[in-house]
Amino acid sequence: MTWEEIIIKIRKDAAYKELVELAYFEEDLPLNVERFRHSEEYKETLRLIQEYLPGTDKRIADIGAGNGIASVAFALDGYHVIAVEPDPSDTIGAGAIRKLQQHYNLKNLEVVEAWGESLPMEKNSLDIVYIRQAVHHAAKLNDFISETARLLKPGGILFTVRDHVIYNEEDKQLFLKSHPLHKFYGGENAFTEAEYDSAISGAGLKVQQKLYHYDSVINYFPEKASVVEGKKKKRSDFIEQNWKKNIPSALRKIDAIKSWYYRRAESKLGVLFDASKIPGRLISYIARKPL
Repeated sequence: MTWEEIIIKIRKDAAYKELVELAYFEEDLPLNVERFRHSEEYKETLRLIQEYLPGTDKRIADIGAGNGIASVAFALDGYHVIAVEPDPSDTIGAGAIRKLQQHYNLKNLEVVEAWGESLPMEKNSLDIVYIRQAVHHAAKLNDFISETARLLKPGGILFTVRDHVIYNEEDKQLFLKSHPLHKFYGGENAFTEAEYDSAISGAGLKVQQKLYHYDSVINYFPEKASVVEGKKKKRSDFIEQNWKKNIPSALRKIDAIKSWYYRRAESKLGVLFDASKIPGRLISYIARKPL
């Protein structure tokens, strides 16, 4: 089955209703865009981009753009966007992006049908390369990342988002077995953190920030940031209450004792969020091309 055929199939199957909604695969393309634009993931994505490259007078390529939710969102927020997507389909590919381009009358959005390992844009022509859920599909990971580095201007950033990371081949097979759509088309993949690191450094880019699964709502979506932060606060409050209850006030003034107590308490309570138990847990990178 093609990717388009799979998406059409699962839209009709009630068992996949939640997946279709959470993955922005609904038939109503503008609805997907509006839901993504108002998501915590996108808001945090914009915040981080603005932190590293303020202003919207930037050229951004969205590589592996899919049905265009991010490309259109960036364009609506003022960026000049090049949506790169090899799939030509009107359902989940470049055709869908062109429909959205027309729907929103976007003059600052271009659509290019190409693979990430061979991109037609000029060297040093982009401020930002954004790749959402696509790097782990790379046929040649090093070539893919090297192409992004070639396109970036000095000082530009590569932002890879929501890529599956595995520990070893056994872990990879567990992930593939658990993936809800891999059984239909066999197109899922994942790399180790070391492989991602090597591809980025090998392309001459410098990692500025690495977001593990529970570091950011970008990765742990659809779980809400408020829920995750609430759990963190509950644990912190519990430790603080016990600190005040069990440690004399005179000793509480000594920073070294407080640091020791908190480390000991965290160790006894155990890991709050254990991403190792999530098949294909997610990782995101922000890397910069040196000046």
